[in-house]
Amino acid sequence: MTRIGYHCSHEQFGPRELLDLVIQAERAGFDCASASDHFHPWSARQGQSGFVWSWLGAAMERTQLPFRTVSAPGYRYHPAILAQAGATLSTMYPDRLWMALGTGQRLNEAITGMPWPQKQERQAMLMECVEVMRALWAGETVTHLGRITVQDATLFTRPERAPLAIGAATTADTARWLGTWADGMITLAGGPVDQLRSVIDAFREGGGGDKPVLAQAKLAWGPDEAVLRQDAFSQWGTNLIAGQVVWEIPQPSHFEEIAALLSPADLDKTVRVSTDLHQHAEWLNQYARAGVDELILHNIASNQAAFLEAFGAHVLPQLAGPATH
Repeated sequence: MTRIGYHCSHEQFGPRELLDLVIQAERAGFDCASASDHFHPWSARQGQSGFVWSWLGAAMERTQLPFRTVSAPGYRYHPAILAQAGATLSTMYPDRLWMALGTGQRLNEAITGMPWPQKQERQAMLMECVEVMRALWAGETVTHLGRITVQDATLFTRPERAPLAIGAATTADTARWLGTWADGMITLAGGPVDQLRSVIDAFREGGGGDKPVLAQAKLAWGPDEAVLRQDAFSQWGTNLIAGQVVWEIPQPSHFEEIAALLSPADLDKTVRVSTDLHQHAEWLNQYARAGVDELILHNIASNQAAFLEAFGAHVLPQLAGPATH
């Protein structure tokens, strides 16, 4: 059966509010949760950027949910420090943390002043970092001289079972590459189900086999269509920009400049927008049946508490789609 999760958007909401919301999500019947790892929000209107690794300790203590987060080692995070963060939480809360690892966005990672390379080089950096992290989790003393430098590093606090290293992908090409090394894949859902299925198929074909697939479903729900669309666009208009340029833009204000060329009608390309809870359940079941092991719901609108109440009562009971791989 597909597990249903709640996404905690640290760009949109403060950490105290998100802690209350994820507690509400568990009570509403959600099976797991994800949390974004950002230094900058996508826009000043979103206006938050809580540190996810501080927050995860509180959230895992206050709930029993498994958590997932996507981080980019090698820039803002040295891989030894990221490995230590994951090891500590996995020691305290065994088998409840999956660490998704990706090549990152300039928006978050370029703050250290390091050069921001092309994607091929970022993928090579990611592979070096993953190898270092896995070696540290295995108890090795690591010295590595390459794109990143590690000198005689040993993790003394390690869990019995290391967290999974999930790879992050938004395209079929990246998904196929992840199949060669990752313990699973996390991707996005919000458009036609065929787009999601093509990414999942590429991961499986690349070597992913029966490893877990997670998909973050972008949606917006509320009782009034016009109000909902305006609210969702105000919160998420900067995220409707398509293509590789997304990974290259350095500042929230630059995202806002591009988003000024878009309108609420553009939401429908990547976000499922509806006031109809049954329609949302139908869309989400389509995603689940595409072969998703965990479907994580991200309501991009600002009405989080109402969303959790409504979806817990009326949508979660309708979500029974099995992962079909």
